[in-house]
Amino acid sequence: MCTDIVTPEQRSRLMAQIKGKNTKPELIIRSLCHEMGLRFRLHRKDLPGTPDLVFPRYRLCIFVHGCFWHRHIGCKYSHTPKSRHEFWSKKFNSNATRDEQSINKLKLMDWRVEVIWECELKDIDRIEERIYLLTKTLD
Repeated sequence: MCTDIVTPEQRSRLMAQIKGKNTKPELIIRSLCHEMGLRFRLHRKDLPGTPDLVFPRYRLCIFVHGCFWHRHIGCKYSHTPKSRHEFWSKKFNSNATRDEQSINKLKLMDWRVEVIWECELKDIDRIEERIYLLTKTLD
């Protein structure tokens, strides 16, 4: 087992600084959508999972997920820390379960759901095309 190089108190402080909203990947997607002329609402608390971007006109919700926290399967950024393996496994499993439940609830409410992974931001043209197709299918 590998030991952590910082104290538990320092690790706690570091983890507390990680944002859940207005992250850099989310800001990139918001900027892209705005440039495309799309209007959206942010973090609607009345919807399951509080989607990052909500397009009411298209009944579309977009989640911008970090590969590490939301366990993007097969992604190199989705590694598991070597220390406290049991803690991290439980944390990641609960995140994945909560994500799946939120998506299923949204679909039952007749919302379309799209997940954009942090690693996909390397090909912004492809993301733009995906968003374009999702929003133009109902025009």
